[in-house]
Amino acid sequence: MTHQERTQHWQQQLDNWRDSGLSGAVFCKQHELSYHQFTYWRRKRLKADGDPLQSEGTSGFARVTCLPSQPMDELTLALPGGLTITGMHAGNIELLGMILRQL
Repeated sequence: MTHQERTQHWQQQLDNWRDSGLSGAVFCKQHELSYHQFTYWRRKRLKADGDPLQSEGTSGFARVTCLPSQPMDELTLALPGGLTITGMHAGNIELLGMILRQL
């Protein structure tokens, strides 16, 4: 397989994953893909698409800001790719951990 064919293959897989709504790990398991290769190509694509978190060369940490219009007791988490989790608070913070482990 040429480099161009491999790139097109993984672009298609990433598009299919994004449309599936599944976590990367579950998608790879269902489609018999290497999760390691999946994450490599996902990062490569994010960097090529100009993802601000990737282009800054971050170490895996995200910048957290508090919006004045939001109540301080409610958390909103915005992830790359447009996924936003809202309504988190001290009473359901364990749920957030379970959600993040699935991503």
